[in-house]
Amino acid sequence: MFVVLLRFSANKGAAGQHMPGHREWIERGVDDGVFLLVGGIQPGLGGAIVAHGTSREELESRVAADPFVAEGVVSAEIVEIAPQLADDRLKFLLA
Repeated sequence: MFVVLLRFSANKGAAGQHMPGHREWIERGVDDGVFLLVGGIQPGLGGAIVAHGTSREELESRVAADPFVAEGVVSAEIVEIAPQLADDRLKFLLA
């Protein structure tokens, strides 16, 4: 499992221009079953994604295809997590 942190860069002002492509990229990740949770880093610092069911290499390639990353709107950090304990509703993450 991974957490992807997308922190706004100095090029944050270009976010509006690339937002439609960024939203499509997010929807594709959710539709593919890779993105489990997507939300903003508060207060307005960027975004975060919980990803599962993919390899680090595949996720790195997917993240590089995000228009926000490709256009320097955000910098991306991928943090790998090895879950060991979960609420019953999230037990599937332990597999």
